[in-house]
Amino acid sequence: MRTYASKEELIAEVKQRYQKYITEFETIPEELKNKRIEEVDKTPSENLSYQLGWLTLLLGWEEKEKAGIEVQTPAEGYKWNNLGGLYQSFYEAYGTKTLAEQITQLNKKVIELCTWIEMLNDKELFEPEQRKWATTKAKWPLYKWIHINSVAPFTNFRTKIRKWKKIVL
Repeated sequence: MRTYASKEELIAEVKQRYQKYITEFETIPEELKNKRIEEVDKTPSENLSYQLGWLTLLLGWEEKEKAGIEVQTPAEGYKWNNLGGLYQSFYEAYGTKTLAEQITQLNKKVIELCTWIEMLNDKELFEPEQRKWATTKAKWPLYKWIHINSVAPFTNFRTKIRKWKKIVL
């Protein structure tokens, strides 16, 4: 997994990968948002819903812990070894919205994410066990949680949406 020299570098990477990712949706017509094809595992709407779901969870974990609420990861009623139901809940929560509405919501979440990163100090961002919700056997620092829920899927899912567009459009 990629490492970062500073929070500024992480923020720049989040913004760059997100911009490349979200631009892919500009040419997708609303009437094709739920078009499923065999070669790609998610529709455009599901693709956006997945991103919205994970960023909402990530930011929610932080918000809950700061409020003194015990955080259950990945989410109440879901376990790490069975995420299919969680993904379905993302599709149900966000998939009824138009692509434009999903993009607007995701834009806001990415801004929230970058604002949160900016507020973290280097110890919080780069040293493990800085949050109860992030203290797992893997002992990941917060930056890894951020990377795996933003930079990595923005990069990987951009490839998927490009493949979808090549076949469908």
